[in-house]
Amino acid sequence: MPPSSETRLAPGLLYIDGQWVPAAAGATFKTINPATEETLTEVAEGRAEDIDRAVGAARRAFAGGAWPKLSPAERGRMLWAIGDRIDGHAEELARLETLDSGKTITEAARVDVPMAADCFRYFAGWATKLEGATVPARAGLFNYTLREPLGVIGQIIPWNFPLLLAAWKLAPALAAGNTVVLKPAEQTPLTALRLAAIAAEAGLAPGVLNVVTGFGPGAGAALVDHPGVDKIAFTGSTAVGQEIMRRASATLKRLTLELGGKSPNVVFADADIDAATRGAMNGIFFNKGEVCTAGSRLFVEEPLHDAFIERLGAQTAKLQQGDPLDPKTRLGPQVSEAQMGRVLSYVERGVAEGARLVCGGARAPGRGYFVRPTIFDEVRNDMTIAREEIFGPVLSVIRFKDIEEVVRAANASAYGLAAGVWTRDIKKAHRTARALQAGTVWINTYGLYDSAMPFGGTKMSGFGRELGQCGLHEYTQTKSVWVDLS
Repeated sequence: MPPSSETRLAPGLLYIDGQWVPAAAGATFKTINPATEETLTEVAEGRAEDIDRAVGAARRAFAGGAWPKLSPAERGRMLWAIGDRIDGHAEELARLETLDSGKTITEAARVDVPMAADCFRYFAGWATKLEGATVPARAGLFNYTLREPLGVIGQIIPWNFPLLLAAWKLAPALAAGNTVVLKPAEQTPLTALRLAAIAAEAGLAPGVLNVVTGFGPGAGAALVDHPGVDKIAFTGSTAVGQEIMRRASATLKRLTLELGGKSPNVVFADADIDAATRGAMNGIFFNKGEVCTAGSRLFVEEPLHDAFIERLGAQTAKLQQGDPLDPKTRLGPQVSEAQMGRVLSYVERGVAEGARLVCGGARAPGRGYFVRPTIFDEVRNDMTIAREEIFGPVLSVIRFKDIEEVVRAANASAYGLAAGVWTRDIKKAHRTARALQAGTVWINTYGLYDSAMPFGGTKMSGFGRELGQCGLHEYTQTKSVWVDLS
């Protein structure tokens, strides 16, 4: 379905220093609607020269522009105004996100857009609460600390939640007084560009937020390498996170990395089977499985296994897949042809390694990058589909006999981003949650987020936290001050 005249697509320009400007090389690229395989619009392809211009603008805004002169309360009001304007453009932003990413309009309108607005308003409240402390160090001295912004922040956003994850990074960085160069994923650049325009409408000063669209090897690498950038905040694959970490070592940039996951979702035999079924489906099929915390390894205790798989397969067969602009659609297309091919290659590996295909396992007929919701049973924890992140609607079901076995198996992964536990036994729930190696554990629910709750991973899922007070502090540094009173 082509975009309506009511949807304002971003121009083929970059947003630098408060101005819409072409890429220095004049290059552009197409952004594709994954549901129709048609071009939505042309987007400017920023490269190293454009990153340099954006970093220069951000540095000027941080060092001597209007932004550092604002009081914390004024910064908070600015963030609140951005949140209100996101709400005011909610229908437009949801439609734009659906057209560009393939997520359903229901998910975009009910989850992504309102949570993005909430994030800005939440961190608006923190702008006035960045406090230091007085420290009784020695007699004759007055010691105190200041919590200060880091400076220029480079932020690299993935394609699965383009607007929401931009908000997760931008709001705390701006609340702390930093300036930002934002590089959205090349597959989904449109809502980041629209967000820049919304921030300008709210009165954000030139240079405080700059958006450079482009590709990882060009714009992304230049942002990581730039000596004028004080920190990189990245969400994406573990492989790219490792490369960023190597490159950032040259300039000793600070980093927060929210990377891949292969999250265990553990269903004990005493769980509420209806709630656990809904939780398992939401855990893997929300946003067509393109979620870093997807509960892609479903561990089911032996006595419940057969009945649970039967119910899960029957419910999955009822999921409506199709036009993501239709409010009844539950599963949209994968974000790109390349991602669809990646998902289908893992399905082939699962079959080849002996897993039992319960349902799905193929591309849906017709146009668009649709993959049928897929469930594998009789999966071993050492199979490829149980070890590697697929990032699509593919679920691996693994049997277990007791709590000790499932904890060992759940933790036998390079990743440690999230986990779920389903049981009526409160002691077992807390015991399991404590034993699981994950940054987030959900008990009798799955996939909940709040701007006040810190989020991040362990092991190869990265380090640092987003959201909450922890997320705010990731964008600050502490200065110690000594005063001689003797």
